[in-house]
This record gives sequence, structure tokens and C-alpha cells, in this order.
Amino acid sequence: MTETEPIAAANLKAPRSRRSFWIRQITVWHWVSSGVCLGGMLLFTITGITLNHAAEIPAVPVVQQQRAVAPAAVLAPVKAFKSEGKRPLPRELSAWLEKVFETPAGGEAEWSEAEIYVSLPRPGGDAWITVNRASGEARFEKTDRGWISYLNDLHKGRHTGLGWRIFIDVLAIACLVFSLTGLVLLQVHSAKRPATWPLVTLGAIAPVLVLLLFVHR
Repeated sequence: MTETEPIAAANLKAPRSRRSFWIRQITVWHWVSSGVCLGGMLLFTITGITLNHAAEIPAVPVVQQQRAVAPAAVLAPVKAFKSEGKRPLPRELSAWLEKVFETPAGGEAEWSEAEIYVSLPRPGGDAWITVNRASGEARFEKTDRGWISYLNDLHKGRHTGLGWRIFIDVLAIACLVFSLTGLVLLQVHSAKRPATWPLVTLGAIAPVLVLLLFVHR
């Protein structure tokens, strides 16, 4: 063996070693991202079906109503404030409403000359509170449209708050990593699997074909 032969062998091994390293890294990213995606993807897959057939799934809304009269001490700041428009509830009134109706009543409310209106939207339903500024009569109504509606609203991110929006963003990034690393692994194994690229091509053009053939504008 000449002196140049070990050097040549080492030069051949270096690219192979780097390739093996990156394949291992991509495999790790692929299975980690699949674990992160699992729960969210199951939820979004199932709710994708329920949303697509929402008109065929019966739902009977359950409406709850309550009434109460605010004490004079709670109503005093309300009567003292004469303006209209949007502004937060006085602290005393907000705390009283939360205690009486057992629901958060923070945030901004719509003030008119006659009453205060508090909108309390939520996934799977709706709720609102009105307070008569003269008499102090408070009315609370809550509508619950059931678990399917609740999960559908989670899918759409409807009235879910900042925490759920951040979760959706993280899930989307994890799905992107999962898809791209999967594509790289498909390329790695494609030489032994002839159907790889025909299937990938079909998956890529199928949505376009369905839109062109069946979705009319």
C-alpha cells in the first residue's frame, strides 16, 4: 500500500461520515417533531372531519340564564360614571359579577346611557352580561353548544386566547419540521422504493386537481 492510499481512503470516508451524521440528525428531528405533533394532529384531523360535516351533526344548544341585583355600594361607581363607549368595569362591579355568576367578567365593556354590556365569547358557546345602570339589575346568559362545537372552535382558534394561539403556532412549526425531514428521508430511501416520487407527486398535485375539477368559483 502506498502512502497516498490511506489519505485517499480517509478522504472518501469523510463525506460518508458527514452524510451519516446528517441522516441521523434528520431522523432524530423527524421522530421528535412527530411526537410533538401527535396530539395536536389527532385533534385537528378529527375536527377537520367534524367541521366538514358540521351541517350533518346535530347540536342542541343549552341556555342558562341568571339574574341578580347589584348592591348600592357596587352600583355607586357605575352611576358616577356618565360617559358612554368602551371601558373596563369598575373593580367592585367586576368582582361582584364574578362572584354571583361564577364567570370571569374582566376586560372592556360597552357602556350606554341605559346599561352596560359585557361580551364573554368562548369556544363551543357564548355568554354575555348586562347591567342596568339605574336599577342595578344584572342578567347573565350562557349558551353551550356541546363538545363537538367546542372542539371545532379549538380547530378554528375561535375565542381561545393567547395561550392556544401560541400552541397552534408551535404545532405548525413542528408539523413543518416533520414534513420537511420526512421529505429528506424519503429521498434517502427512494433508490430502494420506486413508488416514492410518484406518491409524493400525487400528494402534491392532488389538492390542485380537486380545486380545478370540483371547486367552482
